[in-house]
Amino acid sequence: MTTTIGPAVEKYFTAGDGTKLRLCEEGAPDAPITLVLVHGWTLSSEIWDRVVPAVTTASEVRVLRYDLRGHGDSDAAPAGAASVARCADDLAELIAERVPTGPVVLAGHSMGGMTIMALAERHPELFAERVAAAALVATSSGDLVAPPLGLPRPVARTVHRGELLVRAQLAEARGKRVSKYPAPLRPGMRWLLFGSRPQRRDIAATARWVADCNPANMAAFRASLAEHERTHALAALRNIPVVVLAGLADRLCPLPHARRIADALPDAELLLYAGAGHMLPLERTDEVADRITELLDTATRS
Repeated sequence: MTTTIGPAVEKYFTAGDGTKLRLCEEGAPDAPITLVLVHGWTLSSEIWDRVVPAVTTASEVRVLRYDLRGHGDSDAAPAGAASVARCADDLAELIAERVPTGPVVLAGHSMGGMTIMALAERHPELFAERVAAAALVATSSGDLVAPPLGLPRPVARTVHRGELLVRAQLAEARGKRVSKYPAPLRPGMRWLLFGSRPQRRDIAATARWVADCNPANMAAFRASLAEHERTHALAALRNIPVVVLAGLADRLCPLPHARRIADALPDAELLLYAGAGHMLPLERTDEVADRITELLDTATRS
């Protein structure tokens, strides 16, 4: 069978509360299955830039990815609407409007994975009727109030107090973007988000995505992540194929978080990547694309 892959088409999707989200559609427009990719906190749908071509080359699939509210080129979230729960509702509305029929495979990185869990909590009927498989990438089902970050406990407490101060300052910010992400902070970003030997272009891209995140929304989403406790919601995923991907050098969502998800989903496949940090779609692009492709193939056959 010959698959016709259309050019990437950028458009906007308007959520129920009027927030416009930048949406990109790629792959085969008339494919029998749709893949929806959800990125993480302070990042962008561009994190999937290298994953999408690999997936669309290997499978006959339509791919939708979008910038979460307050991120990338999407509108800022209105006051009180920058939360994981609201992102789950955005995802449900997107599926209803842009993928009204046919099976859907979901893949979420970091807060994107948490958005999938919130979708399962708030819209379980989608997993009973539409969602055919899911990939949970470098994510967590809870316990994110004060991540230890692999640091000694007293140091982690100091870092957390500093984070609360920064969050309070961001919450007062009114601008759409941070005008420039300070270059001296890039080593800290490298340490926090990446494993061994990251590519400079990936660190630079990540810094740009963080700079593009609405500051007040950034703070509100961090507060929402602290409230994220959705291990119970994973029950809605027990009847579909699920892969859980984790980097062994991930400081934000370390191995115990991935194991907790896998324990709640006994039939899920847990895959661990030595030397990789939190940014698996960048650090282990081929592996992430291969696992998503396998899910698509399984879902298409079922």
